[in-house]
Amino acid sequence: MVDLGTAPDVARSREADEPRDSLVARFGHDRPLKLDAGVELSPFQIAYQTYGTLNAERSNAVLICHALTGDHHVANVHPVTGKSGWWETLIGPGKPIDTDRYFIICPNVIGACMGTTGPASTNPKTGKPWGLEFPVITIRDMVRAQAMLLDELKIDTLFAVAGGSMGGMQVLQWAASYPRRVFAALPIAASTRHSAQNIAFHEVGRQAVMADPEWRGGRYLVEGANPRRGLAVARMGAHITYLSDAALHRKFGRKYQDRSNPTFSFDADFEVESYLRHQGSSFVERFDANSYLYLTRAMDYFDIAADYDGSVANAFKGSETRFCVVSFTSDWLFPTSDSRAIVHALNAGGARVSFAEIVTDKGHDAFLLEEPELFAIVRGFLDGAARVRGLPIPKR
Repeated sequence: MVDLGTAPDVARSREADEPRDSLVARFGHDRPLKLDAGVELSPFQIAYQTYGTLNAERSNAVLICHALTGDHHVANVHPVTGKSGWWETLIGPGKPIDTDRYFIICPNVIGACMGTTGPASTNPKTGKPWGLEFPVITIRDMVRAQAMLLDELKIDTLFAVAGGSMGGMQVLQWAASYPRRVFAALPIAASTRHSAQNIAFHEVGRQAVMADPEWRGGRYLVEGANPRRGLAVARMGAHITYLSDAALHRKFGRKYQDRSNPTFSFDADFEVESYLRHQGSSFVERFDANSYLYLTRAMDYFDIAADYDGSVANAFKGSETRFCVVSFTSDWLFPTSDSRAIVHALNAGGARVSFAEIVTDKGHDAFLLEEPELFAIVRGFLDGAARVRGLPIPKR
């Protein structure tokens, strides 16, 4: 049985409306967010973080798009978990995405739970959490909201947009929706649409959440409950897809956890079982169950070709954005074939694109881990784009 302890439900719920250690942009009824679902969301807010300094020409801004279970705390200590930012390996002084050179912006996406308006936020019409009354959102809605944030910050164009997984989807949507605002795009471990297999994995996770009696039809925050166990199981299942068989074998094999023989019970005999249970229990401390439903659904709906007469190439036809597409050999969630399809579509559309497949056994999560080849590729791509853009290149 997963030991979930006592997750800080009240503190996490408060984080949805009043995020700690965050900047917040608020948009009133006069500036609604028009959603693909055919409704307008207002008022709403976006929580975000910035790092570095915007130059006088406002030409060195880099937008970082987070993945499904990430947030805007990309390069700072997380206020809920106390852990380091999820991409501190890449972002910081002298690092590939150099805060001494670039002005980094990382927003929490619409539908999330760390300060940007989502199902855990307070519905101004009722004074209670939105729950399932919150409208279904898409990747394009996330990008529209980010564009509104940039307008608020008076940043017309971005030097670069970068992100992995769901973040990579946002990068592609940015380049399709706002080609003149994006000079360079770095989609990592992503695709132009979600596969049937990935939709199936997400559905299993959603059903795990909704099968928990404490989900209460999505009204758990109003009723003082929390579907911890269902969300933990969803996280455990999803986390397996982020790894590879080789990585699991290398880390755990069939080793027992704190014992030399089986207990002949359903306790966590194996190290891999204990690891997954830890992943599930720690996840529920920082994430909202309904947000998990909404964000997985947004990924499922993502399909760039569907918006451009069935052709991904049409989405990027004539684009002046420079692309660097990156994949990992052991990523079976977003395999290299998906990245190659992106490259072929960009070539067909006449876009400038480079491609790198990194050999690693770390699986989909490789983009979040210590991966020197990724660091070199990101640094080289941004340095090359900076030369063309006219941004200063430091001597190393």
